[in-house]
Amino acid sequence: MTKSFLIAAPTSGSGKTTIARGLMALLVRKGLKVQPFKCGPDYIDTKFHEAVCGRPSINLDTFMASKEHVKELFAQYGEDADVCIVEGMMGLFDGYDRDKGSSAEIARVLGVSVVLVVDAKSAAYSMAALLSGFLHFQEDVHIAGVIFNKVGSQRHQEMLRQVCDDLQVECLGFLPKRVELEQGSRYLGLDFSEKAETETLLSLLEEKVNWQRLLEL
Repeated sequence: MTKSFLIAAPTSGSGKTTIARGLMALLVRKGLKVQPFKCGPDYIDTKFHEAVCGRPSINLDTFMASKEHVKELFAQYGEDADVCIVEGMMGLFDGYDRDKGSSAEIARVLGVSVVLVVDAKSAAYSMAALLSGFLHFQEDVHIAGVIFNKVGSQRHQEMLRQVCDDLQVECLGFLPKRVELEQGSRYLGLDFSEKAETETLLSLLEEKVNWQRLLEL
């Protein structure tokens, strides 16, 4: 049975592209067939997905296509995959009209769970208020777990894990704040024109993120 999940974030710049691309590469390295998808009409991130997965990354966009067509694309391209990973766009609920066309709408249409990537820099227990809002804002959007990005220390990590415990949401892991993991930006996307520290990213994801549990969820 094909595993499927959507990687989203509260806002742009939270690290979802870095983590999505890294998880794709890690799971490919583990011998899985990974089918990538991208929410919205983005043709930059899809090229990086394709380079990592060796399969075309498919745009899923409910602004320019019907919901039925989006479901057909997802079923067609994910049919022989072990894992389907959908990278969201902007913030989880950001669409062209409120949440219409958003990553949340794509998750609802496809019936897939969301992994929320949260930039935890300069915050600890305040994350509880933010996450509580995302968890309960729309009950038909299922957030299966959280990955915290830009975590400053072991103590910071423990405080963030407590947030998840209190909210009863799965904490899937942490990425530390590391300069080499931060990509510059350019018009319409991240700048990967210089070689990223891919091996560092994969090593950290394998060590710090429970990717096996993610697949179980």
